[in-house]
Amino acid sequence: MSLYTGLAQSSINSDRQNFPRRSLLPIKKNALWQIEQGFVLTYTYLEDGTTVALGLWGPGDVVGEPLSKMKPYQMECLTTVEATILPMDNWHEVTETLLHHIQQAEELMLIRSHKKVETMLIQLLAWLSKKFGSQVEQGRLIDMRLTHEDLAALISSTRVTITRLLGQLEQEGLIDRLSLNRIVVRQEDIWYYEI
Repeated sequence: MSLYTGLAQSSINSDRQNFPRRSLLPIKKNALWQIEQGFVLTYTYLEDGTTVALGLWGPGDVVGEPLSKMKPYQMECLTTVEATILPMDNWHEVTETLLHHIQQAEELMLIRSHKKVETMLIQLLAWLSKKFGSQVEQGRLIDMRLTHEDLAALISSTRVTITRLLGQLEQEGLIDRLSLNRIVVRQEDIWYYEI
């Protein structure tokens, strides 16, 4: 169910565009993108080149440079993405979108506030499984094809550390790693681990 039910019908009927995995959504100064299918990572860079993840978005979410003050601002398709352009002049329900962005930023800020990278990663996997996961027999499947580098960017860590920690979590039986960078989070085990 989309949070953006207030969009004008003309915006909803706009042409949809398809973007390949790992491509960038074009920056539009006076428009936003509504994601119809797929997942998008928004990010910026620090002066030293460090990538800083700003958010992770899926079907029904709206992204775009007008929602951010970060420069540069990039929107990378983590999967094949289908998105609809939403001109700002036709869009009157910006409040819900802003609230959604603020709430997600707070959730990611809380995840990043933990002192240990292991705890941050566990919290991130739990959040991803709740927000984007689907129920499977073993737990919740995160079917987003997130690379270890993607996960590292989301919690300001390194790819090497994430690779090591994912292996550790798998050995402990908290997650199952599948092909194509998909992860099954064993809900009961990971909730217990968080305490």
